[in-house]
Parts: sequence; structure tokens; C-alpha cells
Amino acid sequence: MMQEARRRVAIGFLTAPAYVWLTVTVLLPLSAMLFFSFLTVAPINGREAQFTAEHYLTFIDKDFYRTLTWRSLRLGFDVTLACVLIGYPAALALAKYVRGRWREGIFLLIILPFWSNGLVRVYSWTMVLREGGLLDRAIHWFSPDSPPMSILFTYPAIVTGLVHSYLPYVILTCYISLEAIDDSLTEAARSLGASAAQVFLRVILPLSLPGLLVGVILTFIPVIGSFMEPRILGGRAGIMLGTVIEDQFTTVFNWPRGAALSFIMLGIVLLIFAASAPLLRGRLKGL
Repeated sequence: MMQEARRRVAIGFLTAPAYVWLTVTVLLPLSAMLFFSFLTVAPINGREAQFTAEHYLTFIDKDFYRTLTWRSLRLGFDVTLACVLIGYPAALALAKYVRGRWREGIFLLIILPFWSNGLVRVYSWTMVLREGGLLDRAIHWFSPDSPPMSILFTYPAIVTGLVHSYLPYVILTCYISLEAIDDSLTEAARSLGASAAQVFLRVILPLSLPGLLVGVILTFIPVIGSFMEPRILGGRAGIMLGTVIEDQFTTVFNWPRGAALSFIMLGIVLLIFAASAPLLRGRLKGL
């Protein structure tokens, strides 16, 4: 009995700092934003605030916000799909086919973006995608008579910048799951007459699904709320719900409206994952 009590105390001491940190850095700020979202104005500089649900009703009444929400969700789907289509095959190649120092060198290239500032990475893409940039020069080097090429301030430019930012998350999470798959399982499947496609669809993909789902979550959630890449790379085409939320806090100083829009986006994300949870739970139980 005493030993069990000591074990619980030890667990409490070990986990308490993490819970305190999460409370201070996550729960308290979210609670403050939720409180602000029901106020008429931010209660600063002596301004009097009253409770209201006006900011949530405005989202329902104005088509502008619903359109931006759909655009942000579409951006999240497009970027996540591109990251999966590029990142999963790359992770599979790293886990099963690339060995030795080549793997270490490729991993270095994958994590290299984390060593630079995000703002610097985004601005570097303006040098590539603008007219007269690296992409335009490369096209004219192969085809001198081609017209000027510039996709800066377009939707594809936003997707390109975001894929560059979040692709490493998908590669690393998928690699961890793929590396953990025992090669004897695929060898057994081949020995029983399974084709390469059958081995992938019935062995490799189901066993690597947890890592793939983590990569999807780590990509989709921050992308739909992104504002830096859409603003810099998209220009007028980059107006998303995330950029409007940023404007509410930094330009308009309408903190309650920005907080309400933030929680609406959070609610939409939770609804999406709640709707897909039964399917995902069934797939994971079958592993």
C-alpha cells in the first residue's frame, strides 16, 4: 500500500511541471480569448465592455466570413493532400530503400528548413516565384521564347510556400511508422504470392496509417489558420480567415471579433475530426 502511494506521488511530481506549463501557456490564454469573444469591446484603456454574442452572430449573418472559412478549409485540404502525396513516398523510400550516409544526408536536407526563420523562408519564395525570379529564369533558359512566368500573388504560390513549410512533418511522422514495420512481414506476403501493390495496400499502408494520420493533423490544423504565407505569397488572392483574424488583433484592434472567429475555426476543426473519428477508429482497430 505504501509502495503504491509512493509511486503515485512520484508520478505526480514528474507530471506536475508539464500540467502546470500547459495550464499557463495553453488553457489560460484560451480561457481569456473565450471570455473576450463574448465582449462588445476589449476591456482595456478604461473602456467598458458588456457581454454579447454579436461576434458569433456576425459570422452567421455575413457571407464574407463563410466564404473565407471555406477558402481556408480548401487551403488546408490542398496543402495536406500535396504533403501526403510528396511526403509519404519520400518517407517510404527513406525507410525501406535508402541506407547508410545517403539516408543521413537526405534527413539533413529535410530538417534544414527548421534551422531558418519562417519569415525568411517565405520571403525566399518571392525570389523564386516572381517575374524575373529563379523559376522564370530557369524556364527561359530551356525556352528563351516563352512569355514571362510569375505565380507570385496567386493561390498556387500560397500552396507552394505552405507545402515547403509543413512537408517535413509528414515525412518524419510517416518515416517513424514505416521504419517500425518489420521487413519479415513484407517478405512473408511476397512469399505467399502477393504482388507489390498488394503488399503495399494490405501490409505497409495499414501499418503506417497512425504516422500518416499524425502528419495529416500536424499539417491541416495550422494551415487553415495560417496568415503569414497567404499574406506574403498570395497578395489579394491570399485573404483567408487567418489573415482576417490577424487583422482583427493587430490592425482593427477588435479583439473580441478576432477571438470569436478563432473559436469558430477551432469548433469547425473539432467537428471535422469528430465526424471522421469513427472511421479512423475503425481503421486503427483493424491494425
